[in-house]
Amino acid sequence: MRKKAEQGITLMALVITVAVLLIIASIGINAGTDIIKKAQLESIKTNMLLIQAKAKEYVEEVSFKKGPGDTTNNIEQIRSEIYEKKYGLAKPGDSPGEVSQLVGSLQNSDNIVYYYVQQKALETAGLNNVTEGKGTGYYVVGFDETNLKVEVYNTVGFDNKHSLTEIEQIEE
Repeated sequence: MRKKAEQGITLMALVITVAVLLIIASIGINAGTDIIKKAQLESIKTNMLLIQAKAKEYVEEVSFKKGPGDTTNNIEQIRSEIYEKKYGLAKPGDSPGEVSQLVGSLQNSDNIVYYYVQQKALETAGLNNVTEGKGTGYYVVGFDETNLKVEVYNTVGFDNKHSLTEIEQIEE
């Protein structure tokens, strides 16, 4: 009786094993990328919702101080007192270039005024976990005092969408 000499693993078995491992790795990488994108989306939505909640308080305060049917020209003074001095918001002209570009691209309306949410304004609002800067983008709030509405924008955005309304409509 002759014993057959074992030659080890065949080349074909090795190729199949490597191919299976590559398929499994690509599935894992793709799933990981999706998880990271969803986390980024949720992070930006959460930050923008927090800013929106505070901004709604601010616009209501301006409207209350202005009074119903007030047609006097002291609205700029009221805005300055509340938005700028009390809560630390800044006009877009006093902000990084990205903010000015974003505000310039927005549809301007007589009813909407835009303010840049700088870091000290986030801290004043108690939003210490929300940061602004190159990686996370800069935040802008559009105040519509006539309709008591606010819209929050981010310069980085997500998937070419910069407003909270657009970002909330993204399907996960």
